[in-house]
Amino acid sequence: MMEYTHLGRSGLMVSKLCLGTMAFGNSCDEKESHRIMDAALDAGINFFDTADNYGKATHNEGITETIIGRWFKQGGGRRERVVLTTKVHEEMHNPYDGPNSPSGLSAYKVRRHLRDSMARLQTDHIELYFMHHIDRSTSWEEMWDVFEQLYRDGLIDYVGTSNHPAWYFTMGQEKANQRHFFGIAAEQHLYNLLTRQAELEVLPAAKKQGIAIMTWSPLAGGRLTAAGFESMKARNEAGQLTPAQQKTLEQLKQFDTFCKDLGVAQEVAGLAWQVRNPYVTCPLIGVNCAEQIESSVKALEVKLTPEAMRQLDEIFPRMGEAPEAYAW
Repeated sequence: MMEYTHLGRSGLMVSKLCLGTMAFGNSCDEKESHRIMDAALDAGINFFDTADNYGKATHNEGITETIIGRWFKQGGGRRERVVLTTKVHEEMHNPYDGPNSPSGLSAYKVRRHLRDSMARLQTDHIELYFMHHIDRSTSWEEMWDVFEQLYRDGLIDYVGTSNHPAWYFTMGQEKANQRHFFGIAAEQHLYNLLTRQAELEVLPAAKKQGIAIMTWSPLAGGRLTAAGFESMKARNEAGQLTPAQQKTLEQLKQFDTFCKDLGVAQEVAGLAWQVRNPYVTCPLIGVNCAEQIESSVKALEVKLTPEAMRQLDEIFPRMGEAPEAYAW
């Protein structure tokens, strides 16, 4: 059964799994993408994540939003049941953007790109609008001016950051506090058993400020799956792994044993660690077919004991918090 939680300090309830849609229009055609979204809703997943530039792998930026918009258009309460996110920052290769085409978060770009996203998504509002990446050339004053106005206009409900360092989103939140604005509802960040640097500062900073953490690549780009493990073993036998990759392979061998003892698939255990992590609001699950939704939801059924969590920390050493992680 699906579980729900607050999005950080907000009153918004979202599912403990968030559907990532980057594959739509890339490795998934439109028909399968629609099947995936139907399966997600049927499983109780009410949180869908996308971005304006998804589709860039096929030089077709915006196609993912377009596919989602056509799914919404089918009706049946699809749009009404979804808490929707999208993102702004990346280049869309729109000739009308002129010199403002490169990545950034100027007020000019944010307004224009939100308008275009809503048109593709066939919606009149976005629940959670993300800054897709840090923009060091645009001030927080300018960014809050535009995001606050979008909120007042009823076009967005919440603002999020993605791929932001702790010091920078903390600065942004302080600027929002000074304006008596809610500020940052969520930070979307790279975090998994193989990539734990976020534990140093990003996770504790977000928790202190009531900012939700949504994790992307929760299965380390497929390495924390049976298929990824077999692929690395084959590459090792062919002599293709670097010393660092061989170290990772040793960790994955131990992880494979851990999962067999637990009686679950590696991908299920990897997601279970995420959904039971006190810092994580929800992982983003990227699937290529509707059937993978069911296996992802199984992660909610896995109860990882304190001993199991300790074993995972032994296999994949945690970073700890700064400065204790590297000083007294």
